[in-house]
Amino acid sequence: MEPQDILQDTIFVLLYGGVIMLSVAAALYLLLRRGNALAPEVTSPVRLRRWAAAFLLGCALSHVLWMFWIYYPTPTVYVIACGVDLLLLFPSIAGILLSMLQDRRRPVWPIFVTLVPVLALFALSILRGHVAISTLLSISVIVLYALMMLYMYFAVRRYGRWLRDNYADLEHKEVWQSLMILALFLLFFVLYDSTSGGNRLLAYLLQIDCIIIVVLLLWRVETLQQLSVSTSTESEPEPAEPEQEPVREQKAPTPPSSKIATLLEKHCENKQLYLQNGLTLAQLANAIGTNRTYLSQHFAQQGITYNAYINGLRIRHFVRLYEKAVAEGGEFTAQQLALESGFHSYSTFSATFKQNMGTTVTAWMHSTEN
Repeated sequence: MEPQDILQDTIFVLLYGGVIMLSVAAALYLLLRRGNALAPEVTSPVRLRRWAAAFLLGCALSHVLWMFWIYYPTPTVYVIACGVDLLLLFPSIAGILLSMLQDRRRPVWPIFVTLVPVLALFALSILRGHVAISTLLSISVIVLYALMMLYMYFAVRRYGRWLRDNYADLEHKEVWQSLMILALFLLFFVLYDSTSGGNRLLAYLLQIDCIIIVVLLLWRVETLQQLSVSTSTESEPEPAEPEQEPVREQKAPTPPSSKIATLLEKHCENKQLYLQNGLTLAQLANAIGTNRTYLSQHFAQQGITYNAYINGLRIRHFVRLYEKAVAEGGEFTAQQLALESGFHSYSTFSATFKQNMGTTVTAWMHSTEN
């Protein structure tokens, strides 16, 4: 089927134009709106919003160029459309994915370096107007995406560890969904290459894929909480030193783990500081009068994460509340007790409970009744 034949399909043309308008509207929304509509309580990262808007605008422009190719299906126009896709979409996709990882600011410029060989193929394709070279260009793009997916897999795992080392509550912070987004991006380009022959079914699937990407991207941007790295490194008081004229700079000795454990028991466990929502490692370190680094080292020596420590205390608090409520014979719900125990959501509580107790909340409650 010739590419022009698809223009006779009115439904497809409307769908195609709808994707362009949806992409532009979503991009303008991300750029112009300050707050979130989907999750008003969340402050999303500005850098992520900008990269997502750049991708959406690039997607709209790409659609316009491919429509131009449908009207003029020459090898040169095809190669130009592929090259513009590469220059506009690949860096913006990388920017989106890297912006989701907030433990440190990851630069996007290495992505442009990796594009140099591919851009050389792109230039060669334009000069020669040869479809075989454009095929190599498509293969190169898929290889780059595969490498990006491999990098993101390990980066997301490291990022998850960083979250658990610094945050007690992980709602609106985890980014495993970024791998899903990357997989959809990859499918997006595979379908782009597949539709070059004018396959109508694949052309429809591509537009549906685009709509899913826009929706998923909007949801991910609006529900990902902005994390400031400084919040996990600030308020780190160093042990006081005697007032004397320093001879040379000396590193303060690391306090023994037993001292940190005593401070945690006195200021966190006895005062039930763990019931505070959004409590970070830096805030806890400041509250008990120690350094964040020392506190982090303490948890590492115990073989646990900060998240596991806080949520373990919350689970024990839930058990105490439950036993007290049963003894008093009052009316209660597990969700109510979970929120009173410091959990931000019941879903997080349920998963944490099963991890700590080895059984579900419902099964455990039934077992205590026997």
